Amino acid sequence: MKIFIDSANLTDIEEGLKRGFAQGVTTNPSLLAKEPKSSFEEHVKKIVELINRYQPGMSLSIEVFSKDPSEILSQAQRFVKDFSYPQLSIKVQIGWNELETIAKLSKMGISVNCTACMSVTQAVMAARAGAKYVSIFWGRIRDGGTELETAAQRNHLKSKKTFDDKDFDPEFVVNSTRKILDNDKVESEIIVGSIRSLTDIRDAGIAGAHIVTIPPKFFPDMTSHFKTDQVVNQFLNDFKSWLS
Repeated sequence: MKIFIDSANLTDIEEGLKRGFAQGVTTNPSLLAKEPKSSFEEHVKKIVELINRYQPGMSLSIEVFSKDPSEILSQAQRFVKDFSYPQLSIKVQIGWNELETIAKLSKMGISVNCTACMSVTQAVMAARAGAKYVSIFWGRIRDGGTELETAAQRNHLKSKKTFDDKDFDPEFVVNSTRKILDNDKVESEIIVGSIRSLTDIRDAGIAGAHIVTIPPKFFPDMTSHFKTDQVVNQFLNDFKSWLS
């Protein structure tokens, strides 16, 4: 399981990169909107500078800001030219019209990260269209099975047998997608995002995610354990007693 940093915050990205565990960075418009207003291009270039300083060659995903196919193509080509970063992937949302765009970008040699996948079929179709990565949203899949505001849509789709209860279990979605990609020898990698807890990270990896993209707030807790603190303190105290 590879770990990506899911952030647009320069400080958080740098703190992760200099510790050496990350193998990629993902951003999205919502993450960028949390940062102080500035030039989008200049902000992304600063992320690229940080990557080149600490871990050159890692994956970086930048998302388009449109649902219009021609605009997605135009933005993707502009990003590739402006940022001049060979490991750049363009994030394109899943959708019927977007699949054609994903296929076009792939044929142009542009790496695509198909984002906002919530189902097995979405992820498989994106992979077949040529996406290098398919991003499955763990927490939002789980939300889709319980939230009241989408109950009518959920029940309608379940009545049509478009979905059943398993489709709102993110572990099932990721594991099933991984099995299909492996069986069919499709080279796309699964990125799991929408992480809400450390147990989500663990479970996503066990379910078969190639990559989990993680908000930086979780990183310190990923290295912590109360028994580690207890044992280390015991070692130090025992050695101090031996020296005295």
